[in-house]
Amino acid sequence: MTKKTKSEALILAALAVVLLGVLYSARSHEDGFGGVQADDAKFEPLAVPDPSLRIDLLQSIQKQQYNGEHRNIFSAEPLPSRLPTPQQLKAQRAAVQATDPVPAAPPPLIVPATFYGIVTDLATGRRKACFSANQDNVYILPEGGTLLNQFRVMKINNNSVDLQEIASGRQTTLTLQDLNSAQSAPPPQVR
Repeated sequence: MTKKTKSEALILAALAVVLLGVLYSARSHEDGFGGVQADDAKFEPLAVPDPSLRIDLLQSIQKQQYNGEHRNIFSAEPLPSRLPTPQQLKAQRAAVQATDPVPAAPPPLIVPATFYGIVTDLATGRRKACFSANQDNVYILPEGGTLLNQFRVMKINNNSVDLQEIASGRQTTLTLQDLNSAQSAPPPQVR
């Protein structure tokens, strides 16, 4: 070997030693494991009321039987049909109909206004109904008009007005009220 190659080999060896020293010193400064260390913590066992083996529970589990469908999982045979027979369907429908309660009738439709009269326009012959929601508000509406944004005037008769609740479509009839007997008026009838 020549002098030049010997000096290059020595430089490379020195660099390798320096590199190993740097890596070792960096590794020794780490805190060991990256996880949580519990050297200083005191061991506290879990609060288990009775740590003994519950043989009675194991025996009860062993006595249970699977009541579902048994099938060979290695067989390509299709599953049996799970659809009920027509007789079973009829029996189920009869049982459901027997247990279904009759739905309650909706509450009576209450109109928060009083029907006081009918106005007829002599020029056109159109009739309009007069309503009062309270002492200050008076509404004069033709057929198709909307009362209190809740009720539509369906038909104006001689002594009554047919109203329809816009939200539900239920109908009621208001009869003509006398101003003096407005307090003792019967409740409106629902159709």
